[in-house]
Amino acid sequence: MSMEELRRRLAQVSDLEAAAGLMSWDQETQMPEEAARVRGLQMATLEGLAHELFTDARTAKLLEAAGDGQDETEASILRVTRRDHAKATRLPTEFVEEAARARNEAHHAWLDARGHSRFATFAPHLEKMLDLARRQADLLGYEEHPYDALLDEYEPGMRASQVEPVFADLRDRTLPLLRRIVAAGDAADYSVLTRPFGREAQKAFAWRVAGEAFGLKREFARQDESAHPFQTNFSRSDLRITTRVEDYWPACLFGTWHETGHAMYERGVSERWERTPVSAGASLGVHESQSRMFENLLGRSRPFWERYFPQLAEVAPEVTAGLDPQTLYRAINRVNPSLIRVEADEVTYNFHVMLRFELELALLEGRLRVDELPEAWNAKMGEYLGLTPPDDARGVLQDIHWSAGLIGYFPTYTLGNLLSVQLLEAARRDPAVAAGVESAEYGPLLAWLVKNVHQHGRSLLPAELTERATGRPLTADPYVRYLHEKYEGIYGLKAEV
Repeated sequence: MSMEELRRRLAQVSDLEAAAGLMSWDQETQMPEEAARVRGLQMATLEGLAHELFTDARTAKLLEAAGDGQDETEASILRVTRRDHAKATRLPTEFVEEAARARNEAHHAWLDARGHSRFATFAPHLEKMLDLARRQADLLGYEEHPYDALLDEYEPGMRASQVEPVFADLRDRTLPLLRRIVAAGDAADYSVLTRPFGREAQKAFAWRVAGEAFGLKREFARQDESAHPFQTNFSRSDLRITTRVEDYWPACLFGTWHETGHAMYERGVSERWERTPVSAGASLGVHESQSRMFENLLGRSRPFWERYFPQLAEVAPEVTAGLDPQTLYRAINRVNPSLIRVEADEVTYNFHVMLRFELELALLEGRLRVDELPEAWNAKMGEYLGLTPPDDARGVLQDIHWSAGLIGYFPTYTLGNLLSVQLLEAARRDPAVAAGVESAEYGPLLAWLVKNVHQHGRSLLPAELTERATGRPLTADPYVRYLHEKYEGIYGLKAEV
């Protein structure tokens, strides 16, 4: 009976978290502006109740009484729940509720600061987020660095001391490629990327392809707009993605397909984990590997546009006039150092992540004050990409993450980039997957991903999942090779790795 009671309790916790998540989704997509204050209190109440239920003495007794479980499913649920319970019991309910209220206030302060491009109005809230992050790290405990306790929330088992050499190696092997591309010059016409493309037509085309190519269906998913695209879900049968629509129409298309990758990961998690802590992705890095695979490795590939160019021409003839699939392929893979992370190309994207990781470490350690952050941000942008943001909105205020208290989150984007190529290489050892990728028929690939990645949920740690799926630990080699082969080809450069 202890396992049955435990599963009922875990289901109740999951339901409370889903309700809070639904409130958060509503806040981002359609909530009236005046509702912000009360919504913060409501979300804090739900998160506090979920935390209390999960960490109370009865939960601990049920975990103890359950032993090792009756089968592999129960064993995995117990293993993951005990790991989460050990961490959660270190965070007092008062702290959890305080953090929820602070995140709500910071979110709306960030929206206002970003809208007016004034970092100073957000700075006090960022100070609060950093204070909460330091306190959380102390409560959770760590061996090497307080950042490790925060990073572990998103990438279990990973430490800052492991991230730093990987990032340094990636920087040293891709920065020269970027310099060669920039030096080569480029006479291509990229105005096609801002040709007139109606708002509703953008969203409709992006959604149509998300369904046809990647399997996202209206029966279990929906799309809305938000200031910053995201994916959330309240079960594997209730997936929500958002996008944003701009004159630069690739932002909507590729943003949609990025979030589709996240959604299809959650969809592929086995039903046996439903309403337990196992029912989610193994980590944010693994999650990001799916979104970046759909967005870039597939969505920006030549076979993809050879297949979907006619459909784009049908709905947006003004965009495709005078173009062919090869010309469009070249345009959407433009390498161009830019200010905005979510619009960055594959070659420059990771420098945006490295910048944020380095600044987070400095802020957390106290080597950098919050009021010095805009200047430090701009200096790093100049160092890596040769750019200086003209204002805070296109610089230090562009991301939602710090307002949501997601300190330690950013490295997972680059870890996901590395894993995306490593997984695709492994999947293509299956002839059916390889043939499907070459013809933009992704059913065999999705089946491979469900079998080797998605179905496991959180039952495997990221390192375990990576070795099982690919046969080796995470490495930058496939990703670096991919960038060189693709972009040396596009820009006519001499092959060099």
